[in-house]
Amino acid sequence: MNKRDYDIVIAGGGMIGTSLALALAPLGLRVAVVEAVARREAAQPSFDDRSTALSRSTQRMFEAMGLWPDIVAASTPIRAIHVSDQGRFGFSHIDADEQRVEALGYVVINRVLGGVLQAALDEQSIDVLCPARIVDVELAKDAARASVEFASGERQTLACALLVAADGANSTVRDMLGITAQQSSYGQRAVIGNLLTEKAIDNVAYERFTPQGPLAVLPVADGRAGFVWTVSADDADRVMALDDHAFLGELQAQFGHRLGRFSRIGKRVSYPLILSKALRLTATRSVLIGNSAHGLHPVSAQGFNLGMRDVAAIVDCIADARTQSGDFDPGATAILSRYADWRRADQKKLVRFTDSLVKLFGSERRPLRVLRNIGMLGFDLVPGVRRVFARHTMGLAGRLPRLSRGVPVR
Repeated sequence: MNKRDYDIVIAGGGMIGTSLALALAPLGLRVAVVEAVARREAAQPSFDDRSTALSRSTQRMFEAMGLWPDIVAASTPIRAIHVSDQGRFGFSHIDADEQRVEALGYVVINRVLGGVLQAALDEQSIDVLCPARIVDVELAKDAARASVEFASGERQTLACALLVAADGANSTVRDMLGITAQQSSYGQRAVIGNLLTEKAIDNVAYERFTPQGPLAVLPVADGRAGFVWTVSADDADRVMALDDHAFLGELQAQFGHRLGRFSRIGKRVSYPLILSKALRLTATRSVLIGNSAHGLHPVSAQGFNLGMRDVAAIVDCIADARTQSGDFDPGATAILSRYADWRRADQKKLVRFTDSLVKLFGSERRPLRVLRNIGMLGFDLVPGVRRVFARHTMGLAGRLPRLSRGVPVR
Protein backbone atom coordinates (compact mmCIF):
# COMPACT_ATOMS: atom_id res chain seq x y z
CA MET A 1 0.00 0.00 0.00
CA ASN A 2 1.65 3.24 -1.14
CA LYS A 3 1.63 6.47 0.83
CA ARG A 4 1.60 9.98 -0.61
CA ASP A 5 1.69 13.20 1.36
CA TYR A 6 -0.40 16.29 0.62
CA ASP A 7 -1.22 19.52 2.38
CA ILE A 8 -4.90 19.18 1.45
CA VAL A 9 -6.98 16.29 0.11
CA ILE A 10 -10.41 17.18 -1.28
CA ALA A 11 -13.03 14.43 -1.31
CA GLY A 12 -15.32 15.23 -4.25
CA GLY A 13 -14.45 16.65 -7.65
CA GLY A 14 -17.79 18.22 -8.55
CA MET A 15 -18.30 21.96 -8.99
CA ILE A 16 -17.58 22.84 -5.35
CA GLY A 17 -14.61 20.51 -4.88
CA THR A 18 -13.02 21.56 -8.17
CA SER A 19 -13.62 25.25 -7.39
CA LEU A 20 -11.86 24.79 -4.05
CA ALA A 21 -8.86 23.15 -5.70
CA LEU A 22 -8.61 26.03 -8.18
CA ALA A 23 -9.03 28.66 -5.45
CA LEU A 24 -6.17 27.05 -3.49
CA ALA A 25 -3.85 26.87 -6.50
CA PRO A 26 -2.21 30.32 -6.04
CA LEU A 27 -1.11 29.35 -2.51
CA GLY A 28 1.32 26.76 -3.86
CA LEU A 29 0.06 23.94 -1.64
CA ARG A 30 0.17 20.25 -2.43
CA VAL A 31 -3.45 19.44 -3.26
CA ALA A 32 -5.20 16.27 -4.40
CA VAL A 33 -8.80 15.79 -5.52
CA VAL A 34 -10.47 12.38 -5.14
CA GLU A 35 -13.56 11.88 -7.33
CA ALA A 36 -15.62 8.71 -7.72
CA VAL A 37 -17.14 9.40 -11.16
CA ALA A 38 -14.95 9.63 -14.26
CA ARG A 39 -14.43 13.29 -15.12
CA ARG A 40 -16.15 13.25 -18.49
CA GLU A 41 -18.62 10.50 -17.70
CA ALA A 42 -22.23 11.29 -18.65
CA ALA A 43 -23.29 10.09 -15.21
CA GLN A 44 -21.24 12.83 -13.47
CA PRO A 45 -24.07 14.52 -11.50
CA SER A 46 -22.25 17.83 -11.01
CA PHE A 47 -21.77 18.42 -14.73
CA ASP A 48 -25.15 17.53 -16.24
CA ASP A 49 -27.67 19.56 -18.26
CA ARG A 50 -29.22 21.27 -15.27
CA SER A 51 -28.76 25.03 -14.89
CA THR A 52 -27.27 26.89 -11.95
CA ALA A 53 -27.91 30.50 -11.00
CA LEU A 54 -24.66 32.21 -10.05
CA SER A 55 -24.98 35.01 -7.52
CA ARG A 56 -23.05 38.27 -7.63
CA SER A 57 -20.59 37.04 -4.98
CA THR A 58 -19.95 33.83 -6.98
CA GLN A 59 -19.36 35.96 -10.09
CA ARG A 60 -16.78 37.97 -8.15
CA MET A 61 -15.07 34.77 -7.03
CA PHE A 62 -14.71 33.50 -10.57
CA GLU A 63 -13.44 36.94 -11.63
CA ALA A 64 -10.77 36.84 -8.93
CA MET A 65 -9.81 33.31 -10.02
CA GLY A 66 -9.46 34.42 -13.65
CA LEU A 67 -12.26 32.12 -14.87
CA TRP A 68 -15.10 34.58 -15.43
CA PRO A 69 -14.46 35.47 -19.12
CA ASP A 70 -14.94 31.82 -20.13
CA ILE A 71 -17.97 31.38 -17.85
CA VAL A 72 -19.79 34.59 -18.77
CA ALA A 73 -19.37 33.84 -22.48
CA ALA A 74 -21.72 30.87 -22.03
CA SER A 75 -24.00 32.42 -19.37
CA THR A 76 -27.25 34.37 -19.44
CA PRO A 77 -27.61 37.45 -17.22
CA ILE A 78 -30.57 37.87 -14.86
CA ARG A 79 -31.54 41.54 -14.98
CA ALA A 80 -34.82 41.23 -13.07
CA ILE A 81 -36.56 38.80 -10.71
CA HIS A 82 -40.36 38.50 -10.65
CA VAL A 83 -42.00 36.69 -7.72
CA SER A 84 -45.71 35.79 -7.66
CA ASP A 85 -48.14 33.63 -5.71
CA GLN A 86 -50.64 31.71 -7.87
CA GLY A 87 -54.19 32.92 -7.32
CA ARG A 88 -53.13 35.83 -5.05
CA PHE A 89 -52.90 39.54 -5.78
CA GLY A 90 -49.44 40.10 -4.29
CA PHE A 91 -46.26 40.09 -6.35
CA SER A 92 -42.70 41.40 -6.03
CA HIS A 93 -40.05 42.63 -8.41
CA ILE A 94 -36.29 43.21 -8.16
CA ASP A 95 -34.43 45.08 -10.91
CA ALA A 96 -30.69 45.18 -11.64
CA ASP A 97 -30.76 48.86 -12.60
CA GLU A 98 -32.36 49.73 -9.28
CA GLN A 99 -29.57 47.84 -7.50
CA ARG A 100 -26.98 49.57 -9.71
CA VAL A 101 -25.50 46.36 -11.05
CA GLU A 102 -25.32 45.05 -14.62
CA ALA A 103 -27.00 41.80 -13.53
CA LEU A 104 -28.48 40.30 -10.36
CA GLY A 105 -26.86 37.01 -11.29
CA TYR A 106 -26.14 34.70 -14.22
CA VAL A 107 -27.55 31.35 -15.32
CA VAL A 108 -25.14 28.76 -16.67
CA ILE A 109 -25.61 25.14 -17.69
CA ASN A 110 -23.74 22.86 -15.27
CA ARG A 111 -22.09 20.96 -18.09
CA VAL A 112 -20.64 24.19 -19.49
CA LEU A 113 -19.46 25.44 -16.11
CA GLY A 114 -17.96 22.03 -15.42
CA GLY A 115 -16.05 22.17 -18.69
CA VAL A 116 -14.49 25.52 -17.76
CA LEU A 117 -13.52 24.26 -14.30
CA GLN A 118 -12.06 21.00 -15.62
CA ALA A 119 -10.02 22.80 -18.29
CA ALA A 120 -8.61 25.14 -15.65
CA LEU A 121 -7.80 22.20 -13.38
CA ASP A 122 -5.83 20.56 -16.19
CA GLU A 123 -3.51 23.58 -16.18
CA GLN A 124 -2.68 23.30 -12.47
CA SER A 125 -0.23 21.03 -10.66
CA ILE A 126 -3.06 19.41 -8.73
CA ASP A 127 -3.35 15.63 -8.57
CA VAL A 128 -6.76 14.32 -9.61
CA LEU A 129 -7.43 10.73 -8.51
CA CYS A 130 -10.38 9.57 -10.59
CA PRO A 131 -12.33 7.36 -10.69
CA ALA A 132 -11.52 6.64 -7.06
CA ARG A 133 -13.27 6.90 -3.74
CA ILE A 134 -12.26 7.33 -0.12
CA VAL A 135 -13.25 4.16 1.73
CA ASP A 136 -11.73 4.79 5.14
CA VAL A 137 -10.47 7.74 7.16
CA GLU A 138 -8.15 7.91 10.16
CA LEU A 139 -7.86 11.19 12.03
CA ALA A 140 -4.81 11.77 14.19
CA LYS A 141 -3.12 14.73 15.85
CA ASP A 142 -0.37 14.90 13.24
CA ALA A 143 -2.33 14.08 10.05
CA ALA A 144 -5.52 12.84 8.44
CA ARG A 145 -5.12 9.60 6.50
CA ALA A 146 -7.54 8.66 3.75
CA SER A 147 -7.61 5.19 2.25
CA VAL A 148 -8.43 5.58 -1.45
CA GLU A 149 -9.72 2.75 -3.62
CA PHE A 150 -9.40 3.07 -7.40
CA ALA A 151 -11.74 1.52 -9.95
CA SER A 152 -9.03 -1.08 -10.63
CA GLY A 153 -9.24 -2.25 -7.01
CA GLU A 154 -5.84 -0.79 -6.11
CA ARG A 155 -5.67 1.02 -2.79
CA GLN A 156 -3.52 3.92 -1.69
CA THR A 157 -3.28 5.80 1.60
CA LEU A 158 -3.03 9.57 1.40
CA ALA A 159 -1.68 11.41 4.42
CA CYS A 160 -2.60 15.10 4.57
CA ALA A 161 -2.70 18.07 6.92
CA LEU A 162 -6.35 18.77 6.03
CA LEU A 163 -9.11 16.58 4.60
CA VAL A 164 -12.05 18.41 3.00
CA ALA A 165 -15.41 16.70 2.53
CA ALA A 166 -17.01 18.12 -0.63
CA ASP A 167 -18.77 14.94 -1.73
CA GLY A 168 -22.38 16.11 -1.58
CA ALA A 169 -25.48 15.92 0.61
CA ASN A 170 -25.13 12.15 1.06
CA SER A 171 -21.45 12.52 1.93
CA THR A 172 -19.81 9.24 2.90
CA VAL A 173 -16.68 11.06 4.05
CA ARG A 174 -18.78 13.13 6.48
CA ASP A 175 -19.98 9.88 8.03
CA MET A 176 -16.39 8.61 8.26
CA LEU A 177 -15.47 11.80 10.13
CA GLY A 178 -18.12 10.99 12.73
CA ILE A 179 -20.23 14.04 11.87
CA THR A 180 -23.99 13.58 11.93
CA ALA A 181 -26.33 15.39 9.54
CA GLN A 182 -29.99 16.02 10.25
CA GLN A 183 -32.06 15.31 7.15
CA SER A 184 -35.77 15.89 6.64
CA SER A 185 -37.77 15.31 3.49
CA TYR A 186 -40.02 18.03 2.09
CA GLY A 187 -42.23 15.36 0.54
CA GLN A 188 -41.50 16.96 -2.83
CA ARG A 189 -39.49 16.31 -5.97
CA ALA A 190 -37.92 18.87 -8.29
CA VAL A 191 -38.65 18.31 -11.98
CA ILE A 192 -36.04 20.05 -14.12
CA GLY A 193 -35.74 20.75 -17.83
CA ASN A 194 -35.79 23.48 -20.47
CA LEU A 195 -38.29 24.69 -23.03
CA LEU A 196 -39.07 27.41 -25.53
CA THR A 197 -41.33 30.34 -24.62
CA GLU A 198 -43.53 32.15 -27.14
CA LYS A 199 -42.56 35.56 -25.76
CA ALA A 200 -38.93 36.46 -25.12
CA ILE A 201 -38.00 35.96 -21.47
CA ASP A 202 -35.80 39.09 -21.67
CA ASN A 203 -33.36 38.15 -18.92
CA VAL A 204 -36.08 37.90 -16.25
CA ALA A 205 -36.09 35.09 -13.66
CA TYR A 206 -39.56 34.07 -12.48
CA GLU A 207 -40.41 32.46 -9.16
CA ARG A 208 -44.06 31.35 -8.98
CA PHE A 209 -45.47 29.79 -5.85
CA THR A 210 -48.16 27.17 -6.52
CA PRO A 211 -50.15 24.84 -4.23
CA GLN A 212 -47.76 21.96 -5.03
CA GLY A 213 -44.63 24.04 -4.55
CA PRO A 214 -42.50 26.73 -6.18
CA LEU A 215 -41.96 26.90 -9.94
CA ALA A 216 -38.90 28.77 -11.22
CA VAL A 217 -38.45 29.74 -14.87
CA LEU A 218 -34.99 31.06 -15.74
CA PRO A 219 -33.39 32.55 -18.85
CA VAL A 220 -30.78 30.22 -20.36
CA ALA A 221 -28.69 30.11 -23.52
CA ASP A 222 -30.09 30.23 -27.07
CA GLY A 223 -33.27 32.03 -26.05
CA ARG A 224 -34.60 29.05 -24.13
CA ALA A 225 -35.92 28.95 -20.57
CA GLY A 226 -34.94 26.51 -17.86
CA PHE A 227 -37.49 25.43 -15.29
CA VAL A 228 -37.42 23.92 -11.80
CA TRP A 229 -40.91 22.68 -10.96
CA THR A 230 -41.54 21.42 -7.45
CA VAL A 231 -44.24 18.74 -7.30
CA SER A 232 -45.56 16.50 -4.58
CA ALA A 233 -43.51 13.32 -4.15
CA ASP A 234 -46.76 11.34 -4.46
CA ASP A 235 -47.47 12.93 -7.86
CA ALA A 236 -43.93 12.99 -9.29
CA ASP A 237 -44.06 9.63 -11.08
CA ARG A 238 -47.29 10.60 -12.84
CA VAL A 239 -45.87 13.98 -13.87
CA MET A 240 -42.64 12.44 -15.19
CA ALA A 241 -44.62 9.85 -17.17
CA LEU A 242 -46.67 12.48 -19.05
CA ASP A 243 -45.93 12.92 -22.75
CA ASP A 244 -44.46 16.27 -23.78
CA HIS A 245 -47.80 17.79 -24.78
CA ALA A 246 -49.56 16.86 -21.54
CA PHE A 247 -46.56 17.89 -19.43
CA LEU A 248 -46.37 21.31 -21.07
CA GLY A 249 -50.10 21.73 -20.53
CA GLU A 250 -49.83 21.12 -16.79
CA LEU A 251 -46.74 23.29 -16.46
CA GLN A 252 -48.46 26.08 -18.38
CA ALA A 253 -51.49 25.86 -16.10
CA GLN A 254 -49.26 26.36 -13.06
CA PHE A 255 -47.19 29.22 -14.50
CA GLY A 256 -49.80 31.07 -16.57
CA HIS A 257 -49.35 32.81 -19.92
CA ARG A 258 -47.04 35.66 -18.95
CA LEU A 259 -44.49 34.27 -21.43
CA GLY A 260 -47.04 33.00 -23.95
CA ARG A 261 -47.22 29.33 -24.97
CA PHE A 262 -44.61 26.85 -23.85
CA SER A 263 -43.23 24.47 -26.49
CA ARG A 264 -40.27 22.27 -27.53
CA ILE A 265 -39.47 20.84 -24.13
CA GLY A 266 -36.11 19.13 -23.65
CA LYS A 267 -35.09 16.19 -21.49
CA ARG A 268 -36.65 16.08 -18.02
CA VAL A 269 -35.04 14.82 -14.81
CA SER A 270 -36.23 14.79 -11.21
CA TYR A 271 -34.75 14.38 -7.76
CA PRO A 272 -36.12 14.37 -4.19
CA LEU A 273 -35.94 17.54 -2.09
CA ILE A 274 -34.37 17.12 1.33
CA LEU A 275 -33.21 19.64 3.91
CA SER A 276 -29.81 18.56 5.24
CA LYS A 277 -27.82 20.21 8.04
CA ALA A 278 -24.53 18.90 9.46
CA LEU A 279 -24.46 19.23 13.25
CA ARG A 280 -20.90 20.56 13.05
CA LEU A 281 -18.57 21.72 10.30
CA THR A 282 -15.23 20.38 11.47
CA ALA A 283 -13.50 17.41 13.04
CA THR A 284 -9.84 16.77 13.75
CA ARG A 285 -7.92 17.92 10.63
CA SER A 286 -11.07 17.89 8.54
CA VAL A 287 -13.80 20.23 7.37
CA LEU A 288 -17.14 20.17 5.50
CA ILE A 289 -18.04 22.47 2.60
CA GLY A 290 -20.92 22.70 0.13
CA ASN A 291 -23.75 20.18 0.28
CA SER A 292 -21.76 18.02 2.68
CA ALA A 293 -22.41 20.78 5.21
CA HIS A 294 -25.86 21.93 4.07
CA GLY A 295 -28.43 20.85 1.50
CA LEU A 296 -31.09 23.44 0.67
CA HIS A 297 -34.43 23.51 -1.10
CA PRO A 298 -33.90 25.06 -4.58
CA VAL A 299 -36.63 27.68 -3.96
CA SER A 300 -34.12 30.56 -3.75
CA ALA A 301 -31.38 29.08 -5.98
CA GLN A 302 -28.82 29.64 -3.24
CA GLY A 303 -27.34 26.17 -2.62
CA PHE A 304 -24.35 26.40 -4.97
CA ASN A 305 -23.67 30.02 -4.03
CA LEU A 306 -23.68 29.18 -0.33
CA GLY A 307 -21.18 26.41 -1.05
CA MET A 308 -18.96 28.83 -2.97
CA ARG A 309 -18.89 31.14 0.05
CA ASP A 310 -17.72 28.10 2.05
CA VAL A 311 -14.90 27.76 -0.48
CA ALA A 312 -13.99 31.45 -0.21
CA ALA A 313 -14.00 31.37 3.59
CA ILE A 314 -11.79 28.29 4.04
CA VAL A 315 -9.33 29.66 1.47
CA ASP A 316 -9.26 33.00 3.34
CA CYS A 317 -8.59 31.26 6.64
CA ILE A 318 -5.78 29.16 5.15
CA ALA A 319 -4.22 32.10 3.27
CA ASP A 320 -4.21 34.31 6.36
CA ALA A 321 -2.61 31.60 8.51
CA ARG A 322 0.02 31.01 5.82
CA THR A 323 1.15 34.64 5.88
CA GLN A 324 1.10 34.90 9.68
CA SER A 325 3.10 31.80 10.55
CA GLY A 326 6.35 30.39 9.28
CA ASP A 327 5.35 26.99 10.64
CA PHE A 328 2.21 26.78 8.53
CA ASP A 329 -0.29 23.97 9.10
CA PRO A 330 -3.50 24.13 6.99
CA GLY A 331 -5.23 21.64 9.30
CA ALA A 332 -4.55 23.53 12.52
CA THR A 333 -7.42 23.73 14.99
CA ALA A 334 -7.31 27.54 14.98
CA ILE A 335 -7.91 27.65 11.21
CA LEU A 336 -10.82 25.23 11.35
CA SER A 337 -12.38 27.00 14.33
CA ARG A 338 -12.21 30.34 12.54
CA TYR A 339 -13.85 28.82 9.46
CA ALA A 340 -16.67 27.23 11.49
CA ASP A 341 -17.35 30.44 13.42
CA TRP A 342 -17.38 32.45 10.20
CA ARG A 343 -19.67 30.17 8.21
CA ARG A 344 -22.15 29.14 10.89
CA ALA A 345 -24.27 32.32 10.75
CA ASP A 346 -24.49 32.48 6.93
CA GLN A 347 -25.39 28.82 6.61
CA LYS A 348 -27.99 29.03 9.38
CA LYS A 349 -29.52 32.16 7.83
CA LEU A 350 -29.88 30.60 4.36
CA VAL A 351 -31.25 27.31 5.71
CA ARG A 352 -33.83 29.17 7.77
CA PHE A 353 -34.72 31.51 4.89
CA THR A 354 -35.29 28.80 2.27
CA ASP A 355 -37.10 26.51 4.70
CA SER A 356 -39.38 29.35 5.83
CA LEU A 357 -40.23 30.27 2.23
CA VAL A 358 -41.24 26.70 1.44
CA LYS A 359 -43.44 26.47 4.54
CA LEU A 360 -44.96 29.93 4.21
CA PHE A 361 -45.93 29.56 0.55
CA GLY A 362 -46.83 25.90 0.89
CA SER A 363 -49.50 26.55 3.47
CA GLU A 364 -53.16 27.07 2.58
CA ARG A 365 -54.09 28.31 6.06
CA ARG A 366 -55.94 31.61 5.71
CA PRO A 367 -53.75 33.64 8.14
CA LEU A 368 -50.62 32.66 6.22
CA ARG A 369 -52.25 33.41 2.86
CA VAL A 370 -53.06 36.93 4.07
CA LEU A 371 -49.53 37.30 5.46
CA ARG A 372 -48.06 36.31 2.09
CA ASN A 373 -50.06 38.96 0.25
CA ILE A 374 -49.22 41.68 2.77
CA GLY A 375 -45.58 40.66 2.79
CA MET A 376 -45.22 40.71 -0.98
CA LEU A 377 -46.88 44.11 -1.26
CA GLY A 378 -44.76 45.46 1.57
CA PHE A 379 -41.68 44.10 -0.18
CA ASP A 380 -42.32 46.45 -3.10
CA LEU A 381 -43.69 49.40 -1.09
CA VAL A 382 -41.62 49.65 2.11
CA PRO A 383 -38.41 51.65 1.50
CA GLY A 384 -35.16 49.68 1.80
CA VAL A 385 -36.70 46.21 2.04
CA ARG A 386 -36.01 45.34 -1.58
CA ARG A 387 -32.39 46.46 -1.38
CA VAL A 388 -31.69 44.38 1.74
CA PHE A 389 -33.33 41.32 0.16
CA ALA A 390 -31.43 41.85 -3.10
CA ARG A 391 -28.08 42.00 -1.29
CA HIS A 392 -28.83 38.67 0.38
CA THR A 393 -29.91 37.18 -2.95
CA MET A 394 -26.70 38.41 -4.59
CA GLY A 395 -24.64 36.94 -1.73
CA LEU A 396 -23.32 40.35 -0.69
CA ALA A 397 -24.68 40.57 2.87
CA GLY A 398 -22.52 40.12 5.94
CA ARG A 399 -18.73 39.85 6.20
CA LEU A 400 -17.39 38.47 2.95
CA PRO A 401 -14.12 36.63 2.27
CA ARG A 402 -11.69 38.17 -0.21
CA LEU A 403 -12.68 35.97 -3.14
CA SER A 404 -16.37 36.78 -2.60
CA ARG A 405 -15.42 40.47 -2.89
CA GLY A 406 -13.46 39.83 -6.08
CA VAL A 407 -10.04 40.13 -4.43
CA PRO A 408 -7.49 37.51 -5.57
CA VAL A 409 -5.83 35.36 -2.90
CA ARG A 410 -2.08 34.98 -3.15
